[in-house]
Amino acid sequence: MGVAALATSGVVGTLAAPAFAAESAVETTGLTQAITIGDSVAEQIDAQAAAQQHAADETAARERAEAAAKQRAKEAAAKAEKEREAKVRAAREAERKRLNAFTSPISGSYVSIGYQAGGAVWSSGSHTGIDFHAASGTAVHSVGAGTVVEAGWGGAYGNQIVVRMNDGTYTQYGHLSSIGVSVGQTVAPGAQIGLSGATGNVTGAHLHFEARTSAEYGSDIDPIGYLRSHGVSL
Repeated sequence: MGVAALATSGVVGTLAAPAFAAESAVETTGLTQAITIGDSVAEQIDAQAAAQQHAADETAARERAEAAAKQRAKEAAAKAEKEREAKVRAAREAERKRLNAFTSPISGSYVSIGYQAGGAVWSSGSHTGIDFHAASGTAVHSVGAGTVVEAGWGGAYGNQIVVRMNDGTYTQYGHLSSIGVSVGQTVAPGAQIGLSGATGNVTGAHLHFEARTSAEYGSDIDPIGYLRSHGVSL
C-alpha cells in the first residue's frame, strides 16, 4: 500500500508534470501565433481601407474640382454672352440714334431768309421754305436718313433734291449747282447730296430748304420748327 501510494503520488506525479508543461507550452505558443497572425491581417485590412478611403477622397476631390471648373466655365460663357448681347444692343441703339439724328443742311451757316417771308419774288406770295447763306459750291447735306424721291430740274427751284425721310416727312433742297444722288438712293443723316448754287429763280447763290408733308409743292411746314423738333439748333 505504501509503495502503491508512493507510486501513485510520486511517479505518477513526476510523469504527469512534464506532460502538462509541454501541453501548456504548445497551447501558449499556438495562442501567441494566432494573435500575431490576427494583428497582421488587421493591419493589412486597415491599410487597404485607408488606401481605398484615400482613393475615394481623391476621386471625390477630383469630381468636385471638375464640377467647379465646369460651373466656372458655364458662368464665364454666360457672362460673355451677356456682354456680347449688351454690345449688340448698344450698337443697335447707336445705329438707331444715328439714323434718327438730324443735322443742318449747311454746316456752320445761318438762315438768311425766314419761312413765309412776303414778296413778289415768290409765286405763292410768300416764302415756302428758308434760305441758308451759302456760297456756290458749298456742300449740302441731307438733314436726316431717308430715300431720294426726286433729283433733277425743278423749274423755279432749279436743280433740286427731294428726300422722303424715315419718319414719313419730306425735305427739299433747291437751287443746287450740282446733284450728287439719284432717285431711289438711301441717304444717312449728314450725307452730302449736292452743292449749293444759283440755279432757277434766284438773285444769288444760297440753299433753299423746305420741310413738307408730301413730295409736292404746297405741302410745306415750318422748316425751323421741323429741324428744331429733331434737335437741330438754328
